[in-house]
Amino acid sequence: MGAAGHAVRSGMTAQQPEAPPISKYGTGFPSPPTFDDKLEEREYLKGKLAAAFRIFGARGFDEGIAGHITIRDPLEPDTMWINPFGNSFSTMRRSDLVRVDYEGNVLEGGKNRLINRAGIMIHRGLYQARPDVKCAAHSHSIYTRAFSTLGIPLPITSQDACAFYDDLATSAFEGIVLEGDEGVHIAQALGRKKAIILQNHSLLTAAGTVEATVFWYVSLEKLCHVHLTALAAVGGDLGKIVQVKEEDAAETYKSLGLPLSGWFSAKPMFDEVAQQTQESYLA
Repeated sequence: MGAAGHAVRSGMTAQQPEAPPISKYGTGFPSPPTFDDKLEEREYLKGKLAAAFRIFGARGFDEGIAGHITIRDPLEPDTMWINPFGNSFSTMRRSDLVRVDYEGNVLEGGKNRLINRAGIMIHRGLYQARPDVKCAAHSHSIYTRAFSTLGIPLPITSQDACAFYDDLATSAFEGIVLEGDEGVHIAQALGRKKAIILQNHSLLTAAGTVEATVFWYVSLEKLCHVHLTALAAVGGDLGKIVQVKEEDAAETYKSLGLPLSGWFSAKPMFDEVAQQTQESYLA
């Protein structure tokens, strides 16, 4: 819901400006941009994707060559843009990104056109199962890797965790996803949720915008850190950790867990990386 203008109506004398619309998020709350030109949208999304890698790199969400973030191409939605295999997250540029089809065939992109096969398999299964998803992220961040070894759902123990109330899945480890149905199994386990903890592996988030996808990932990494800290503080006794009541978690989710909340919550991170890098990722 965009902010309404304050112009005086034509043909009328001075009057009070029209009030911007009010939503549950406040007055004149912004919304993701829309595009009539799909080529313009493609370049915008690629820029956001390159910035997303910079954000992940700055937070140490890389592990050698592992990890991938993709966007569904707005012009040819049965193709996706992905990071080239072996390029640093911290130096990613829009011109480095590679567009591939669901078989992993490279259609266009930067000089390095090596592709992570696991990324294709995981994201293909997700995009085929979820037409609403426009971006997905998976990497090997430290605290989600640690939490994923516990084999339990993430407890809802804080206000921030309520954003994932009944919206976070789990799945068993099936090895490196190179062929077969593992990517499909991950998509099935995710269902309609926005995130999934991959046991003995790490985390995957998915959303209708790059920004929400990134925010859900960053937030979950922090929540895993918080829970591991709390668990250590009580000597591993889960019974000593107080969880948020279900009715309170469900109500709080309505403010913190919706797609628009995720999109807007990412704004500070994207503003920060734009300023710190002088938007060099748009090259």
